[in-house]
Amino acid sequence: MSTQNIYDNPIFFEGYKKLRENPNNVNLLEEKPALFSLVPDLLGKSVLDLGCGYGENCAEFRHLGANKVVGVDISEKMLAIAKSETENIEYVRADMNNISSINGNFDFVFSSLAVHYIADFSRLCNQVAALLNEGGHFIFSQEHPLTTAPVHGYSWTRDESGNKIHYNLSDYARSGKRETNWIVNGVVKYHRTFSDIINALASNGFVIKKILEPVPDEEILARFPHFADELHKPNFLLVKATKDVR
Repeated sequence: MSTQNIYDNPIFFEGYKKLRENPNNVNLLEEKPALFSLVPDLLGKSVLDLGCGYGENCAEFRHLGANKVVGVDISEKMLAIAKSETENIEYVRADMNNISSINGNFDFVFSSLAVHYIADFSRLCNQVAALLNEGGHFIFSQEHPLTTAPVHGYSWTRDESGNKIHYNLSDYARSGKRETNWIVNGVVKYHRTFSDIINALASNGFVIKKILEPVPDEEILARFPHFADELHKPNFLLVKATKDVR
């Protein structure tokens, strides 16, 4: 099964570009700081970035001392920007549903907000493990399972004034395909429970070192009070796992 290449849809691409250009977007304020807090010492290390997008994280890996960085993405539009804006990075167009064609071994495999587009997460973990050196790290972020769970999209219960009271969780135990309306209709993602994620990692030889569910700090809440929604339901799940050495 191939991954939907929604990022090469011109309407989606332009809408996504506008979101990411906003300096106050939640990815920059919450996801990226949390993800880089999990990054180990990269000096002299080799890094594979799955779902590299614009390549900004690849560039940061080089800045942090990695001597080899390979970025992988299915989107030609994303890779075109990455190649034009970064240097000394190898970019490969490939579908994350099958990365067996990628050559070499890496100390570190990284993925930012891409694994929820992958149908078979256990297969991905198996292929990542094959690409990692012993003791290497797999660090990834994804949409939080509470966000991906509702089959018909997430919603809130509100009071008479329209204020959000609580998040409406449904369909959590129904793992599988979801179609959502985000910028355009019919964006395909996959929901997995926490146990699905943890068991897929464990069964493919990973030891989980840390899990994060970042929420806005007091400074962010003071600037953007609506971010308080995330104290009910975090936006992101981040995992740091290490290839077991036996």
